[in-house]
Amino acid sequence: MNAFMPTLLLGSALLLAQASAAQTTPAAPAQPTPVPAAAHRVLAPRRVVAPRRTGAAPTRARTTGVMAKDGLSMQDGRVVLTELGRTAPIEQDKRLVNGSLITTKGLVTNVEGVTSQMNEGDYVSLTGRITSKREMVEADSVRKLVAFDLKHPGKRKELEKAREKAEKEREKAEKEAAKAKAKAGR
Repeated sequence: MNAFMPTLLLGSALLLAQASAAQTTPAAPAQPTPVPAAAHRVLAPRRVVAPRRTGAAPTRARTTGVMAKDGLSMQDGRVVLTELGRTAPIEQDKRLVNGSLITTKGLVTNVEGVTSQMNEGDYVSLTGRITSKREMVEADSVRKLVAFDLKHPGKRKELEKAREKAEKEREKAEKEAAKAKAKAGR
């Protein structure tokens, strides 16, 4: 322990001497002015980016901006399959979950053997449920009416009453015009 203390004192004295020599040498630059903490910029963490691919660009499925339900539909005389957001015409017959078979021409044959032809705009779900374009339009109309009624309660009744009132006034005006014409013709 006796040998350790003088070594420690000698080492600390040398460090102090070096520090004071570094401050007093003329070649050393002046000490920088402290920067306020608000001036320090904090950078956002780096965004992880996938490496660039070389070669041909991958082809993407065409989308119209509206996500279609998974299933098969008849478009422009072709049966088109939509699965996981990708839409493409079918190249060969497609068997569905319930056992139904759909040909490339749109002929649907269910498990009982009953066949039906898909028309333009018809839709078949991947489980085999067939929905015609007319059924979809009717369901959409009902859905729109329900949404309108929820948004504007009682408004449709008011509009119906106003339409009936305008119709009665029009009939009354037609009767008066017919009377005036009959009176002028005498």
